[in-house]
Amino acid sequence: MACFLIPAAEAVITTAVSAILKRKEKDPESVQIRLDGEHAEEAVKIPFSAKLKWLNRMLWGGSALLAFEHVWHGEVVPWFPFLSAAADPGDAAEMLHEMSTAGVAMAALVTGVWLVMVGVSALIEKRALKQAAAPGSVKE
Repeated sequence: MACFLIPAAEAVITTAVSAILKRKEKDPESVQIRLDGEHAEEAVKIPFSAKLKWLNRMLWGGSALLAFEHVWHGEVVPWFPFLSAAADPGDAAEMLHEMSTAGVAMAALVTGVWLVMVGVSALIEKRALKQAAAPGSVKE
């Protein structure tokens, strides 16, 4: 009924944190790599604010799709109290239970997937920077 509100609330928080971090971050660390002697490639460390934007986009996108689905089924209405379950106290208890179970589970799952993405990108960045520092590669 209102499970999309939990990921949306997390998205609001992470959007604000991302904006604050972006202002405080310096230019990303980068290294030029020439592996074959001709083509230069640049290995760039992705700033954390950019990685946090990945989470923002996943949360906002999922929340928007869920909100649309709830509008489609008549659970979100264009008049006060906007959530059809909030009008009846019995339905409100069910709605709060759904938010605390399904909403939290969805937000945790999306955050878990994002953590895996951040971990994989960290491994790729570490490997690229280690390869740039290797004796066989020519750095500029």
